[in-house]
Amino acid sequence: MRFPDENCIFRVTGPPAPLTDVSQGGHFFMEIKKATSYREQVEKIEQRGCCIENVDDAVRCLESINYYRLSAYFLPFRKADGSYNAGTSFSRIVQIYEFDRLLRRSLFSALEEIEISMRARLAYFHAHKYSPIGYLDASIYSRSHKHQKFLDTFNREVGHSTNVPFVKHHLDCYDGVFPIWVAVELFSFGMLSYFYADLVLADQKHFASEYYKTVPKNLKSWLRCATDLRNICAHYGRLYYRIFSAIPANIEEVEEKDERSLWAVFLAVRNLYPNPKKWNEEFLPSIKELFEKYSSAIQLEHISFPEDWAEKAIAKEE
Repeated sequence: MRFPDENCIFRVTGPPAPLTDVSQGGHFFMEIKKATSYREQVEKIEQRGCCIENVDDAVRCLESINYYRLSAYFLPFRKADGSYNAGTSFSRIVQIYEFDRLLRRSLFSALEEIEISMRARLAYFHAHKYSPIGYLDASIYSRSHKHQKFLDTFNREVGHSTNVPFVKHHLDCYDGVFPIWVAVELFSFGMLSYFYADLVLADQKHFASEYYKTVPKNLKSWLRCATDLRNICAHYGRLYYRIFSAIPANIEEVEEKDERSLWAVFLAVRNLYPNPKKWNEEFLPSIKELFEKYSSAIQLEHISFPEDWAEKAIAKEE
């Protein structure tokens, strides 16, 4: 194939070949732009109306943060023609990026506690009602449960963890039979969510009421939101100015226009957090401190947090 002028954007059509097989006639999937240097990237940002206070600092920033990743944080300040609102500064964008990174880290920590407590609670409930290996019986689930798919997913997780001591122990000493309190340690957040959703309705009701003081519809919704959030955080995805795919059910502090916002998902995390007192006395103050630190850079409306968000986010303690 023939490459055009080096400054040109080009499109090559045809069925794609492996990327390592360009010599055999590989094709590109879409328009490809030529690579740019760090200074060219800074120039591009400046040409779009962003104030660059220090070019060398901006270059050093782009050496550490991929230009494509950082460019997403310009979205709230981007006009229809691609230029940026007057007064948009590079240093502010970097501050928003740092706020997002630290918020993501904090939320991931909260999600860890939610996931571990969910494993413990489900294992305890299931073991005492259906026996240590009752989860292997397809008849104890709802009609929507796809048991073979569940077993295949679980066995795949076992296969990925054969060198983990507790997995190896059960493979060697118990013919690969895992009691539920061991099995849940191999469940992903998504598997936990589906495991709960596939329980019969009576079990869903008992579990949701006992541990989360809510009803199954709400708990399933919140778990779905938490699963999505965890996946975003695990892959260092952007939270700021993001529209989420799942809507948390029945959270009174959220207006309808904000139901797919970070604020809505944040409250779903609150409702799932296993220790309301710790949420109020440790987690929430740390988040409030983070917001205060970056108050000159962030805008609450970009994440749909109300002005009195800290009061509205307090968890109800028993």
